Amino acid sequence: MAQQDDGGSNAAAGSAVVKSEAPAPSPGTAVVASDAFENPGLPPHRLRVTDLDPRKDRIAERRVYTLFYLSIVGSIFAVAAYVAFPIIPGNTASVRLNTLFLGLGIALGLLGIGVGAIYWSKNLMRGDEMSESRHPTRGTEATRARAVEIFKEGNEESGFGRRSLIRNSLIGALVATPLPAIVLFRDLAPAADPVPLLKETMWREGTRLTRDPSGVPIKASDVTIGSVFHVIPEGLNDKEDRLEEKAKAAVLLMRLKPEDLKELPERKTWSYNGIVAYSKICTHAGCPVALYEQQTHHLLCPCHSSTFDVTNHCEVIFGPAKRPLPQLPIAVDSEGYLVAQSDFHEPVGPSFWERS
Repeated sequence: MAQQDDGGSNAAAGSAVVKSEAPAPSPGTAVVASDAFENPGLPPHRLRVTDLDPRKDRIAERRVYTLFYLSIVGSIFAVAAYVAFPIIPGNTASVRLNTLFLGLGIALGLLGIGVGAIYWSKNLMRGDEMSESRHPTRGTEATRARAVEIFKEGNEESGFGRRSLIRNSLIGALVATPLPAIVLFRDLAPAADPVPLLKETMWREGTRLTRDPSGVPIKASDVTIGSVFHVIPEGLNDKEDRLEEKAKAAVLLMRLKPEDLKELPERKTWSYNGIVAYSKICTHAGCPVALYEQQTHHLLCPCHSSTFDVTNHCEVIFGPAKRPLPQLPIAVDSEGYLVAQSDFHEPVGPSFWERS
């Protein structure tokens, strides 16, 4: 057994550990670190013409507020052009003129603000470069107080508080710029009060119920138990605005066993021998309620799954709709055709129209 000199512990022969030092690097491979670049700092500030010549400063200021005033003129011109050159249905020349002058006015309004702001920042605001570190956490009270001072300095450097003509013209331009959009969006609404338009449909006393889309009148004898008809008022196909009228007057006609109907006393005369008619327009979002379950007597809206019970005045039994489908009072004329007794007694379609 060999005895190690450094540890005094026994180890098997041939297993002694001999420590060695790392070889010294060759002088030819040594790496000598070069000197780091010194921070050159920001380049020297070059004064602009407006900084050196007060006359040039005043000229630049006039140009800025002139551009802002041009923006105001452009926005007002766009509104005036929209009124002076209305779009006439069927007249393509009116569409071109309206689009041309409206576009020119809006472009002048936006460009005036944009070019004016850029010219202001390039020629009148403080032009020297600055650098400062950002801190990810809340600063000290001294730092926050300094931030307030910086905002005040920024106001002084930009001249926003001092150059009243620029400030006032900019505020005027910002106020005038949205005017064309307000006029355009407001004109999308009907010229007449929309509430009466939505409360009234084509259904009148004696108006025959006809098949959609053929317009063939429907006899009571044609409607068998379990059947469903998509119905429009007679004469709808002859109207110029038939799509708009159909969106309000479309009806579903069904026949149930009279004993299955749970009718209120005041509505017993609204049906005929188990035949009932309800608005096809869902009271949630105005989708067409076109799916009829014959066995359960349920009407289903395919858009958001609102479900209505036909046996109980189309009350809502499932889904987001908040009120029943309006019922159309019907009767039979002397020739056996189904006719309306009157218009709907409540507004059709989404419930928000009822609350308007």
